Amino acid sequence: MTGPATTRPAPGGAEERLFSRTYAAATIGFAAVMFLTGFAALAVVPMLPVAARELDGVPLYPLVAGCFVAASLFGGVLGGDWADRAGAGRPLAAGVVLAVVTLVVSATSTTIWQLAVGRFLDGVAAGMIAVAINTAIAHAYPDRLRARALALMSTCWIIPSLAGPPLAGLVAEWWSWRAVFFGLAALTVIPSLAVVLLLRSRSWQAPSEEPEEPEPGRPVSDASAERASRPTLMVAAAVSVGAALSQYAVSGWDVRHLLCGVAGLALLVVFVPRLLPPGTWRAARGLPAAVLLRGLTSGAYFTLEAFVPLLLTTARRVPPVHTGLAFTGAAIAWAGSSWLQGRLQGRVSRHRLVTAGALVMGAAVAVAAVGTLPELPALTAAGAMVLAAVGMGMAAPSLTLLSLTHSPPDRQGYASSAMQTSQNLGQMAVMGVAAALFNLLLGFGSADLPAYAAAFGLLLVPSVLAATLAVRARSA
Repeated sequence: MTGPATTRPAPGGAEERLFSRTYAAATIGFAAVMFLTGFAALAVVPMLPVAARELDGVPLYPLVAGCFVAASLFGGVLGGDWADRAGAGRPLAAGVVLAVVTLVVSATSTTIWQLAVGRFLDGVAAGMIAVAINTAIAHAYPDRLRARALALMSTCWIIPSLAGPPLAGLVAEWWSWRAVFFGLAALTVIPSLAVVLLLRSRSWQAPSEEPEEPEPGRPVSDASAERASRPTLMVAAAVSVGAALSQYAVSGWDVRHLLCGVAGLALLVVFVPRLLPPGTWRAARGLPAAVLLRGLTSGAYFTLEAFVPLLLTTARRVPPVHTGLAFTGAAIAWAGSSWLQGRLQGRVSRHRLVTAGALVMGAAVAVAAVGTLPELPALTAAGAMVLAAVGMGMAAPSLTLLSLTHSPPDRQGYASSAMQTSQNLGQMAVMGVAAALFNLLLGFGSADLPAYAAAFGLLLVPSVLAATLAVRARSA
């Protein structure tokens, strides 16, 4: 088997960088994919409520919003399995092409169900791209450049976070929400084709096209067991369907929605453990702990990101432009923190960066809870989003690097897909529990602000757990 790029010597003995001749093409290609992915994601999401209203599908909006995350579970497993078998280039190329197609499907929607299909396919594409990018970085760069490459991927979201939402809003106001989808598809076609051609020309994209022979002295049954341990696409599809059913269940309270909720929960309980490394739930040392930590940190962060804007808009009556600036500040903070962790390569242990990031997120949760006090300025809670982004920018790339460290080259696609799966499941689980607590308190007649405070307080649990368990993910 041909090894990853960690063995490439620098010409003339000089230390190479991300944009040196050896890595420039790969760096530019990956950065272009992440830039376009970020721009599309941040521009499309604000348009979904507008589209749902025009298509008379507001009751099904939870399904439209949630099926993207559900589908990305399947896309992550598909991309990881494909990357391990044929290299990261093919699933990445397929993902960027599919992303263009899904924008056209959504733009031409005549019913809310077609829009849901478009978002589902977009989730598949996003899952494939995310996993393939991580695997491609592992194959393309030596260890000393991987942290900086991941930091660059986060930085590529800065401009989209600044320009995407306001530009999309202007286009929708002056023209229509469909023009946003069509425009993004047109902007993405040429760069996507360029990335496909780049990936086809790179030899590092495929670790091996042939099945690897068992190592001398290693029983054939062990190799078969390792292959059998990989999650099947049918299992991933069952989890995605279960997640989608669960999202649909919250759009109504009749018998049909209840049955869908029960069926979705049953599918998740049965099949989710098969998508994650053995020992994930007990935070076994190494990859299982890193996978669990990704779910905990992502669940806390994205739930905070969902509830703080809701608090600012509904309970504290903050102007939408201020809420948008909080999103912008959070994106910049994430990128800056990610850049900093890349510069700390070799100086601070990765698991310690995860601990620090989780503690910062815990502090952000406390700020959000305090921000519900009517005596304090309304924008106090907005600072929680920025502070949480600092913690997440420190923890997320560190966990990605730890997962790659704990995986051999031919299993890094599986590790990346497990991390993506855990991230999505963490988002759905933590947000679901927080929403249930929030609605329960409102149902008992509680005021809005105490209900928000309770939901934020709940987020201390995954944050503290992540800080405590980070040591179990450390590398040798």
